[in-house]
Amino acid sequence: MSLVELIAQADERGLAASGLACLDRCVPLLGGDDEVLRPLWASLADGSDWAVSLDKARGAFDPAEPGADEAALLARRMLDAVPAERTADAVRAWADACSVASLRIHRLLDPAVDDSAPADGLHAGRTGGTEGVSPLVAAELRRQVVVLELLAEHGKHGLRRALDVTVEGRRVLRAVVSRRARGRG
Repeated sequence: MSLVELIAQADERGLAASGLACLDRCVPLLGGDDEVLRPLWASLADGSDWAVSLDKARGAFDPAEPGADEAALLARRMLDAVPAERTADAVRAWADACSVASLRIHRLLDPAVDDSAPADGLHAGRTGGTEGVSPLVAAELRRQVVVLELLAEHGKHGLRRALDVTVEGRRVLRAVVSRRARGRG
């Protein structure tokens, strides 16, 4: 099943986990601690108040920096757009936007991508094709699909594994960001 189809069929918890996972993998761009979004994951597991955890998480990140690169701005927009109410209608649009933004971030940061190349592969990747998709973007696509499949198959019991997939993706992105910074400095 394609990523677009999985998002369309996901329930509220799956959608919230999908969007949160995309955001969590992009934490290295926000200058935040790896654990800052953990209370949001916990609220998905235990049904506690999402809004309280969200306020704490937003307060833990530095404000958007003027002149930040496009990848950092996309990550910041994901954080700013997290809906305070965790309803299916509220999180569906956010999860879909996070999916697109995270794929775009991975494309921007992929050293194998020519900056002048068109971004056509992102749409194709979300609908099931992977032709023209760079390695970093293909890996992110796989992670997004896995998170949604885990939640669809296991409900809240899939959250632990979804978090593991997310942590792995965050480590990969952190390494890419680190290499990129060393290359510039």
